Amino acid sequence: MPVTIRSATTEDVTAIVAIERESATAGHFTVEQYQQRRADGFLLVAEEESGIAGFVCAREVSREWEIENIVVAQSVQRRGVADGLLGEFVQRARSLDATAIWLEVRESNQPARKLYEKHGFKETGKRRAYYRNPDEDAVLYSLHLLPK
Repeated sequence: MPVTIRSATTEDVTAIVAIERESATAGHFTVEQYQQRRADGFLLVAEEESGIAGFVCAREVSREWEIENIVVAQSVQRRGVADGLLGEFVQRARSLDATAIWLEVRESNQPARKLYEKHGFKETGKRRAYYRNPDEDAVLYSLHLLPK
């Protein structure tokens, strides 16, 4: 099924929260926090004919971006949705003259780690016992972007 990546609208936030709640290991934000990210950060959705299939949200600090969440609905995982979201996010960050993109991921989340590495992210460190439920280390990744 074709997927369209676009900026989220106010109406998308309910679907975003529903997808996020499906994932026990995703960062959990309130509706208000997602609305705020739409207004002052970055919130993209992947949309299929049947509705919202996933999203990525990020925030910017001094031309550096932090990916806070990238989540795909369980029903469409392993179909390239996250790859499309991440690729579009990196492209848009470049167009905004970003100098770097940062993120952290659970050490055990091998599919996500492979995705980030495929897009050129490099492991830069660890945060011990960063995550809870279950307790786990975070692996830090960064992608340094060259100026235009």
